[in-house]
Amino acid sequence: MGAMSWPSESELNVIRTKVAEMSGKDSKEVRIVVSPYRICPLGAHIDHQGGIVSAMTINKGILLGFVPSDDSQVLLQSGQFKGEVRFRVDEWLPRNTSSTKEECNWGNYARGALYALQKRGNHIKQGIVGFVCGTEGLDSSGLSSSAAVGVAYLLAFESANKLIISSAENIEYDRLIENEYLGLKNGILDQSAILLSSYGCLTCMNCKTKEHRLVRSPDLNGNHINGRKKQFSILLAFSGLKQALITNPGYNSRVAECREAARVLLQASGNEGLEPLLSNVEPEAYEEHKCKLDPNLAKRAEHYFSENKRVVKGVEAWARGNMEDFGKLISASGLSSIQNYESGCEPLIQLYEILVKAPGVYGARFSGAGFRGCCIAFVDADRALDAALFIWREYSKLQPKLASQIDDESMVHICDAGDCARII
Repeated sequence: MGAMSWPSESELNVIRTKVAEMSGKDSKEVRIVVSPYRICPLGAHIDHQGGIVSAMTINKGILLGFVPSDDSQVLLQSGQFKGEVRFRVDEWLPRNTSSTKEECNWGNYARGALYALQKRGNHIKQGIVGFVCGTEGLDSSGLSSSAAVGVAYLLAFESANKLIISSAENIEYDRLIENEYLGLKNGILDQSAILLSSYGCLTCMNCKTKEHRLVRSPDLNGNHINGRKKQFSILLAFSGLKQALITNPGYNSRVAECREAARVLLQASGNEGLEPLLSNVEPEAYEEHKCKLDPNLAKRAEHYFSENKRVVKGVEAWARGNMEDFGKLISASGLSSIQNYESGCEPLIQLYEILVKAPGVYGARFSGAGFRGCCIAFVDADRALDAALFIWREYSKLQPKLASQIDDESMVHICDAGDCARII
């Protein structure tokens, strides 16, 4: 359960050896993409509405070892999934042609990366031979492993083809993978966090203007600041639920409800010509016309506007190093996700409630969309192990079947903040 440096040299060497065996090339030629998972302390479910969000990466994620192939062929193997993925980069890939019954449909993210690069006019000649793996036990856990995988393939294809692509462009490319190729109606928070984060900072992003800033915390600027020990660790508590997001109708239906709420509010305020996003509704107009929303739409709008306020207050607390205030806002975000956004299910809600009560925890909420996966918490660094043991014990009482399916060492992870995606 302890936090460890990631990736370790032993992890890197295993991947180098594997790719060398696959490609017949020297392990010294192997490049490795480090693409971290992300957490969203505040700004839940509002990126697709152009809201203000916060995010940071953690020291867990996707590793993609690769070498440029000798031709246009792509050959991929996975540490988590069976089979091999093979295709050519000099063939146009129409939108998601892979059958969902295909054994190797995990290769859709690699195909999607090529699709995005091709669509934006990049000429890809060189394939890759690669081996991809994620941190054990954290796939389908609500940490945006899908965005991390997509970003990893983008960086690998770009490196193999000697393309110089900015982070802003790659954010758009990964959006194409998820929105167009895979059909998921999410915003740009995930890929932005993965590509823009910096260790020691909270990434704050306006998803309407695409502007972002990095807000440094005094407690991540080294282990000791002004004689004070590092204040917190990050807990990931896994529920055992692994349903893939794109197969759950709850996510896309919530997005549609937010847009309908925006449409009603914009029409009521005389701005029906604007795109139906809640970020296009002025807070004053929301307060004046929210009575016109039916109960479900009213809840979605209330979550959006209250969450925007929590992000602003949370960023201020973070900059002061005030983890107590920061944590309270995270827990309030979690409660609004349950009551107003109505995401979650019984196991995840129970897990959230356990985390809030755990010793030393400042605040907790669902990670990701909240329909499966894990919860995150910020915890006093000195009490992280006690909190982890408490969570494991209490969740096992309430969900013995799900808990029994998780390895004891994998149910709760103690993590540190991470850095942005990069190639080693």
